[in-house]
Amino acid sequence: MNVHIRPAQPTDADKAVPLIIDAIGDIANRLTGETEEEKVTERLRELFKRTDNRHSYLYTYIAEMNDKMAGIMVLYTGEDAPILDRNLSTWLMERGIHTPKIDAESLPGELYIDTVCIDPSFRGKGIGTQLFTFTEELAKQKGYAKLALNVETQKEPAIRLYKRLGYEIVSPWTIIGEPFHHMVKHI
Repeated sequence: MNVHIRPAQPTDADKAVPLIIDAIGDIANRLTGETEEEKVTERLRELFKRTDNRHSYLYTYIAEMNDKMAGIMVLYTGEDAPILDRNLSTWLMERGIHTPKIDAESLPGELYIDTVCIDPSFRGKGIGTQLFTFTEELAKQKGYAKLALNVETQKEPAIRLYKRLGYEIVSPWTIIGEPFHHMVKHI
């Protein structure tokens, strides 16, 4: 199995955005201020092509297998998160959309895994594990000793996977009023 992981480019938007939506579900509505599926997708494509928000191509890595997009991972530093979220709030306000404050998802000192999704046709091939391994190496290169992510409390299979990968639940977290576990891996 030959998997290549590379930084995303703006031209990846059409294939990456559906994976982002698959991973974040209804959170996509809040991040875009839209409710119709087509509009949510269109706005997330716009955000992906920008350079100033959490779902920008600049913070996205693409896993390719057989020259096809097999998965994505969106990650950024805890230090960058408040700036990225402020920019997203500004973008929404400029479009006339008033939303409540965007919930913080990470802490300073963390390389935060915001989104990970494997295309359904590539699941079960170890691509997600390779993305996590890649992220650990990237964290070390950037001088981070801690990776973090949030997972919904009822997603037991995901929690088991993250624990198997070395993540541990360190605190409860709330995102858009929903309960999550904040999980950390020290590297």
